[in-house]
Amino acid sequence: MSVSLPARYEDLDEAFRGRLIPNQDLIGQIDRAYKSMTISGGIRFLPIYGDSGVGKSCATRELGTHMPDVRAFVLSREEIEGSPALLNRIRKERRYTDKRLLVAIVDQYEENVEGKERIPSQFVEHLSLLDRAELAGERIIFIWLTTSREFQQQLVKATTRNRRLLANENFEVVGPGKEEWPQIVEETFSFHNSETPLADFGVIEDDIRQIARGADTLGRTILSVGDALAEHVEPLQNLSEYQVILLWPVADSTRSQRVTQFTRARSGYRLNWDAWHTELNDDDRRTLPLREFNRARLYFDFRLIPIRAADLHRLCLDLDNEDRKLSAAHLKRFRNTHFFHLVSGNWDSYDYAPMRERESQRAEDAKAWYETVTTSPTQLGKRLAKILQALGLDANHEVTLRSEYGSVRADVFVERSAPSERRRIIELKVFASENTMPSSIKDQIKTTLRRHAQFAGFLQRQ
Repeated sequence: MSVSLPARYEDLDEAFRGRLIPNQDLIGQIDRAYKSMTISGGIRFLPIYGDSGVGKSCATRELGTHMPDVRAFVLSREEIEGSPALLNRIRKERRYTDKRLLVAIVDQYEENVEGKERIPSQFVEHLSLLDRAELAGERIIFIWLTTSREFQQQLVKATTRNRRLLANENFEVVGPGKEEWPQIVEETFSFHNSETPLADFGVIEDDIRQIARGADTLGRTILSVGDALAEHVEPLQNLSEYQVILLWPVADSTRSQRVTQFTRARSGYRLNWDAWHTELNDDDRRTLPLREFNRARLYFDFRLIPIRAADLHRLCLDLDNEDRKLSAAHLKRFRNTHFFHLVSGNWDSYDYAPMRERESQRAEDAKAWYETVTTSPTQLGKRLAKILQALGLDANHEVTLRSEYGSVRADVFVERSAPSERRRIIELKVFASENTMPSSIKDQIKTTLRRHAQFAGFLQRQ
């Protein structure tokens, strides 16, 4: 389960959006400033002080939500520092709204730049010039938020030459009372976690009240609740513990070579990105999320491995019979396949020899058999899981794996037998020989890469 309670002060504004109502003092001040402009004209400037975490930013940004005649917006650094950019922004906002009052917000800009002592006089001078010219007759309030009383007073003093601009020289946002904090914290958390209550994570209302008693502001209370949550939240899911193996049965040497050409066989049949990319058409190269696909390939250590039909044939007869006994001799032969060396974690100790399809009656019989089971991939997967179990692996068929981003279903899932090993997600690609073409192999790789890129959160589901 995802816990998205903000962990830094910078995140608090977004967390509170829509949840913290501007207090009546702020709403009243905005209303009075508007009435003053209506009577005497001119724009207004309102420096607001408040401790970090009391909710200044969200309270001012939400003015438009609670005052239908107000459009509130935040100014960028460029707009704060220069009159032309500021004027262009005002004109843009006015062009896109019919609200009677514009509220332009400067959100603690002075905390991130040098020369803060020059900022008040420069900004107020910009306002004074605009007030007498381009913005004459415009109804707009400029709000400057700050956590410093000293800086607030510098802003106030900067209006000495044009006192009419100043809406209030000592306005402060104090935030909601402490008795309201537990409810706000709980509602904020629930809102950002699909209506899941904090209690589900081991933090109850009494815990919040205890935290609030020792905190100066609502923001600090939320941060402390976040620390308390860390004691109850499970570690992040590590999806890199999975390895994805595409297993492609082949009935002759031609098909085996077609599959192998997409791999680096000596390196454990790792997916060869360059070989796969070469097969893509221009449209695929232009539209596919190749960066996310490649990330998934590396993250899940993608493998694509062919397996001879002759190595499956005798073990996969009578697929409808779950009680069919598996021959020890045929299991021994299967144990020597490249696929089993890979899935059992023994590849590094294996003396590699290229896989060859020899002409023999055994191969011909297997080829004829394979064409009869290409319509039964589920049953083949179930039998494959049974074979792996007989060879000592913890394997199951059709296992659904979930992450916070989605789910994938493994045709066969092999649990690791040692902490250092990966858990194997095996996808069976049971295609008839005539359909085992470079284009179909390329498309199946594309499908699997997309599915697992979404599973890991590298790519959003459509």
